[in-house]
Amino acid sequence: MLDLTTWNLTVPATSSATLISTERLNHGYSSQFFRPAGKRSVSFWVPVSGSRTASARYPRSELRETWRNGELRNWYYGEADNTLSAVLSVQQVPSKNKIVIGQIHSKDEPGSSNDPLLKLQYHYHNGSGRIEALLRKHPGDKNVQNIALVNDVTLDERFSYSLRITASGRLGITVLSGEDDGSYYRQLSSAWGRQQLYFKAGAYVQDNYGGASEGGRVTFYHLNSVHAVK
Repeated sequence: MLDLTTWNLTVPATSSATLISTERLNHGYSSQFFRPAGKRSVSFWVPVSGSRTASARYPRSELRETWRNGELRNWYYGEADNTLSAVLSVQQVPSKNKIVIGQIHSKDEPGSSNDPLLKLQYHYHNGSGRIEALLRKHPGDKNVQNIALVNDVTLDERFSYSLRITASGRLGITVLSGEDDGSYYRQLSSAWGRQQLYFKAGAYVQDNYGGASEGGRVTFYHLNSVHAVK
């Protein structure tokens, strides 16, 4: 399932990053940065020379969770069992070889550092990719833990991931690639329970130097977010 009815989209168009509303996204939006193929797949392209959001160092073509009416969706993990699942492949990486393909982010509000709790990253090196989780233990932490999940994921190879936070604050990360799989579990700090969170998915290159043909290309074949209230 590739359901885009509860997402908006940021693309690196014009002189500043452009927000594509949920309504526009679901009424046939297509561009060089975001190209759907019916309900079968959607491809994200982001050049390293692309425009950026005000608070970001790097450009992105990335979805952000919303309600169906387009209002931004933010949640406390204690309200439900929260899961983001995806099937995707990476076709191209920039020269610094890193693309963030999924996030659990915190809302920018008083008392929040507007930091991601988690970034899931494809890191290409010596002919294959490693899927790694960049985890922040507490809101506002400058140091981020790098957790290797799966190695030897080649370009164009399909793999899947699941990011889950239960209502009790148990974080679970699972990545499946061919016969290889990796997982990581952690009880989150209670401080994250006071942060409003949201899911993101797409192509967020960790690079901002190079020509217009250098960048990241990622194709998603499945994407689904669920907030199951017990």
